Amino acid sequence: MTEEVSNNTPLQLWGGVECTVVRIEDEFRDQVVETGHAYRLADLDAIADLGIRTVRYPIVWERVAPDDPAQLDFAWHDERLRRLRELGVKVIGGLVHHGSGPRYTSLLDPAFATKLARYAKAVAERYPWIEMWTPVNEPLTTARFSCLYGHWYPHHKNFGSFLKALAHECEATLAAMRAIREVNPAALLVSTEDLGKTFATRKLAYQARHENERRWLSLDLLAGRVDPKHPFWAMLRSANVPEAVLNDLRSGEATPDIIGINHYLTSERYLDERVERYPDQPVGANGIDSYVDVEAVRMPHLQGRTGPAARLREAWERYGIPLAITEVHHGCTREEQVRWFHDVWNAAEKVRGEGVDIRAVTLWSLFGNVDWRSLLTKREGVYDVGAFDTRGGKLRPTMVAHAAKAIASGSMLNHPVTQGRPWWRRNNRFYHGGAECKPHHLGRRPLLITGATGTLGQAFARLCHHRGLAHVLTDRRAMDITDLASIEAALDRLQPWAVVNTAGFVRVPEAEHQPDDCFRINTTGPELLAAACHRRGIPFVTFSSDLVFDGQLGRAYLEPDPTSPTSVYGQSKADAEDRVLAIDPQALIVRTSAFFGPWDRHNFLWGTLDRLTKGQDVEASDNAVVSPTYVPDLVHATLDLLLDGETGLWHLANEGSISWHGLAREVADRSGLSPTKIRDSGGAKADNTLATSRGQILRPLEHALNDFMLHAENLPGR
Repeated sequence: MTEEVSNNTPLQLWGGVECTVVRIEDEFRDQVVETGHAYRLADLDAIADLGIRTVRYPIVWERVAPDDPAQLDFAWHDERLRRLRELGVKVIGGLVHHGSGPRYTSLLDPAFATKLARYAKAVAERYPWIEMWTPVNEPLTTARFSCLYGHWYPHHKNFGSFLKALAHECEATLAAMRAIREVNPAALLVSTEDLGKTFATRKLAYQARHENERRWLSLDLLAGRVDPKHPFWAMLRSANVPEAVLNDLRSGEATPDIIGINHYLTSERYLDERVERYPDQPVGANGIDSYVDVEAVRMPHLQGRTGPAARLREAWERYGIPLAITEVHHGCTREEQVRWFHDVWNAAEKVRGEGVDIRAVTLWSLFGNVDWRSLLTKREGVYDVGAFDTRGGKLRPTMVAHAAKAIASGSMLNHPVTQGRPWWRRNNRFYHGGAECKPHHLGRRPLLITGATGTLGQAFARLCHHRGLAHVLTDRRAMDITDLASIEAALDRLQPWAVVNTAGFVRVPEAEHQPDDCFRINTTGPELLAAACHRRGIPFVTFSSDLVFDGQLGRAYLEPDPTSPTSVYGQSKADAEDRVLAIDPQALIVRTSAFFGPWDRHNFLWGTLDRLTKGQDVEASDNAVVSPTYVPDLVHATLDLLLDGETGLWHLANEGSISWHGLAREVADRSGLSPTKIRDSGGAKADNTLATSRGQILRPLEHALNDFMLHAENLPGR
């Protein structure tokens, strides 16, 4: 059993690598490969640099012995586990992570336990120094997704298969730990599970009771608690789970030494048969009633009854076994990721103060995950950032990494945005009964945004409100960016923690006739702002354009490419880049292109549809190629980079490129309008596509256009 640990011992920060190898039909998906961790040994040094000294790390069966149980390839693992030992990082070895095993077995294979035990023995013999093990991650969740809901292999959708799969996983955990303990008798079992609770209306209380009893089933089996009096004993036997297997588990030999709770904001659910109240939610059924299954955190009457602290108390009261939170992740905006991390950490500290034995909190998805929003069932390439962003081919620490490093050193990250109220505490989160609430800005330093009359400034203000970020949007009267005295006065008055400059001279053709105005606003203004911010140590963000390039490079432009403007507007932006970075190399300059958004009419897409619905011609060049950029994507990405502490030049544009003529035809087609009125205006050939050497953050253009058509307000022809 685990040694006694006093609650005076500091709560530990563990880390975790998303390592799911899941089979869908005949195809395997490997998150270690999809996040790129498979190819980067330096990732391990980055883990240690955060101050993490224990990591949940994969030695996944499907990767080591994919085709033949007798052919094991440990080369990749040898190198990485050796490096972790050198770094002084302890390993919790994971053998099956949401998988059904290699091709020669499955969760419904009666020999699954025997085969996993044989593999576990080989792993333990190779790495006898590993003290903690998770033979099967989240057995209940894996059984549900594989054999009750049919998402993963073997794709069954019945309760009997679910129970049989779960019994096989628990039997395999017991057999694997026996095999491991033949090598290392002191080996510890860290058994993980999502213990989210289900709430319901009075009519569906029976379903909630069933699910709330079911959520303990994997741990009850492992802890030897499932006997003939257990509510699930008869059901397990009816599913043809052998009594010998259940009796073997009743020995309690597989009782976890540490129970790992994986808790997410979506873990707790609410069931409601009044489906008409949730028109955007899918409707399910249990054979008796139809109902929606929604997040409990969005129900006002459940306030105070949800959250990690409540679930930790329940697990402790039920088992009295040491606990750890073994996954903390939130696929959301950067400040919300950190707020959730802080919330879970504080919850663990709170219940420790009540006497609950909690050993650690695990920062999960250190390197992010891919397509978990669809439970890996769709290959959309949707990447959720973790402590590091891997999209640039190398690790880029995010704000989450900064928060982890602070916690590992004994403090919490002190940043103005972490003091804001997260969405799961704002009243407008509720499906019903909540009101739109203003973010609580009192006493908080704001983000200062210039350009109150522009598309981009308005979008920043809207999305800062949505994200609960204290902000002030200024116009020329409140702060004239071309007047140093006005800038200084505004900064003294508002005390912002950062400045985002969206103000600018945006009328490209008119700039040729008003060069002085253009340079004053686009060049001198950012220069003065950068200088004032630099003197105060305030992070500064400003925007540039693809028009700093002439479009003749013959390939997409990257950040290091030399500028080559051909217009007054382009020159004003290029000069601003040079001057800002000369003053403050830590400034963030975002180059973007041809942006379009859902909240105003001042963009090419809205204008195209407006003219087409009126039967008017649309002139657009098929020779000029650009990277159209969806404003919400641009704003969110810029805010995240700012919070991550990023600096220098970044290209932010939706992935892909298209000519203006092609873009007009594309939006016409999506609106069901005839493209016959779209004329090619010709002109010189120029390809101003923006690519990036720093990591493609914005999603594909096609997805952004889909959202524009779905969310654009007052769209012509609709």
